[in-house]
Amino acid sequence: MPLKYRADIDGLRAIAVLAVLFYHTDVPGFSGGFVGVDIFFVISGFLITSIILKEIQGEKFSIARFYERRIRRIFPALFPVIAFTLIVGAFLFDATAFKELGQSITATTLFSSNILFWLKAGYFDTASLQKPLLHTWSLAVEEQFYIFFPLALVFINRFLNGRYLRWIIPAIVN
Repeated sequence: MPLKYRADIDGLRAIAVLAVLFYHTDVPGFSGGFVGVDIFFVISGFLITSIILKEIQGEKFSIARFYERRIRRIFPALFPVIAFTLIVGAFLFDATAFKELGQSITATTLFSSNILFWLKAGYFDTASLQKPLLHTWSLAVEEQFYIFFPLALVFINRFLNGRYLRWIIPAIVN
């Protein structure tokens, strides 16, 4: 169920993209790449929560349809990126780096790259330039959230009289 177009949200997206781009291109005064990612998380959470609640209230929400829409949105871009990265990695990486690339491809496909990169982070870790899928950590966080959040909204609607804020705000604060 599409929402009405919001120019303000597109403006926030532009700010988020610029924050990330300026951070990664070392533009002086822009050290807020993570702020840009946070803005995207908030926008995504707002939009998807709005869609889910609208569908729940209209008794049209389906978990299967929700996940199907996520797959249709993410996979067409994700898998070509993974394939391209694998092909280029085969030519550029040595055996050790290529093995690590395989691990990150597996983790990315399972939306757990944030966990993999967190577990592998450390003083003797591989340089970020040899982790071409490092950016997928934020996608993993978002998709992990969307595994549980729609189920929580359905549960609150069905068993807790639809009092979303009463249950979600304390969960966020904790």
